[in-house]
Amino acid sequence: LIDNSPRICTYVTIIDVTIISAMGHRETSNHSEVTDFILVSFRVHPEFHILLFLLFLLVYAMILLGNVGMMIIIMTDPQLNTPMYFFLGNLSFIDLFYSSVIAPKAMINFWSESKSISYAGCVTQLFLFALFIVTEGFLLAVMAYDRFIAICNPLLYIVQMSTHLCAQLVAAASYFCGCISSVIETSMTFTLPFCASRAINHFYCDYRPLQRISCSDLYIPNIVSFFLCSIIILPTIIVIIVSYIYIVSTVLKIRSTEGRKTGCSTCSSHLGVVSVLYGAIIFMYVIPDRFPELSKVASLCYTLVTPMLNPLIYSLRNKDVKEALRKILGNKLCLF
Repeated sequence: LIDNSPRICTYVTIIDVTIISAMGHRETSNHSEVTDFILVSFRVHPEFHILLFLLFLLVYAMILLGNVGMMIIIMTDPQLNTPMYFFLGNLSFIDLFYSSVIAPKAMINFWSESKSISYAGCVTQLFLFALFIVTEGFLLAVMAYDRFIAICNPLLYIVQMSTHLCAQLVAAASYFCGCISSVIETSMTFTLPFCASRAINHFYCDYRPLQRISCSDLYIPNIVSFFLCSIIILPTIIVIIVSYIYIVSTVLKIRSTEGRKTGCSTCSSHLGVVSVLYGAIIFMYVIPDRFPELSKVASLCYTLVTPMLNPLIYSLRNKDVKEALRKILGNKLCLF
């Protein structure tokens, strides 16, 4: 027994070293070798996946039809060559593209058994979605400022809202800010080590579900995310609120009933879009993330519902758009 004890100790030592090296290898692989993720999507019975697929398909078809139609109407009708419709055309472009970043992959995963998305695909999806959603927030603030100038200073509207200024507001104030915030958010999210799981409890790649599967300290990422939300949401909401305070005070001073109706109808569509979008975004990114399933429903509001409703809201409540649509349909029928 005494002679065999060194041999036994040697065997135990070899086993311990093997286990430790295997654990170290597994930890390293969990930190560095993430090649894809799994999108859990909605936790429903498999029988409901077909229903969800058909629902997403219907909504996405309406998004394509409505936003492409709105852009065609604005580009083809010379009477719609105004700052208001320039911003509206950009809004349709943004709605079309960021819903296209989310909806097709979600519909594919309803039929897929693996429900996987590559690492590069997840990075691209998060970057493009963050780019377009932040750009839309700034664009809505720009549109509120445009309505403020049109109603409160109508005689100086053409002078103040020049083509050069409109292009600067869209390119610099909207797309540039969206791009900067998207780069920061995406790079910060994907520098985190993912070692808990590859399963993202969402139907697309978003930074909060990705943070849940990270094993690092999230204090600094949460501070940065809160700071980004503050500098994005607060200034845009302040611009919108101040603009509409002046707009309401100006509309109330109008004596004619027809003038008040015109002013209210011009702004009510924009207010409806702002309320739906910002309400869902505040619930998703500002309120603490305690209800993942409710967060999925809230994210549906700004990924699919808002892009679907925007063309309907702006076309059904807008006489110029309806008149331009009648002209286009009339010309098509005459040619037929």
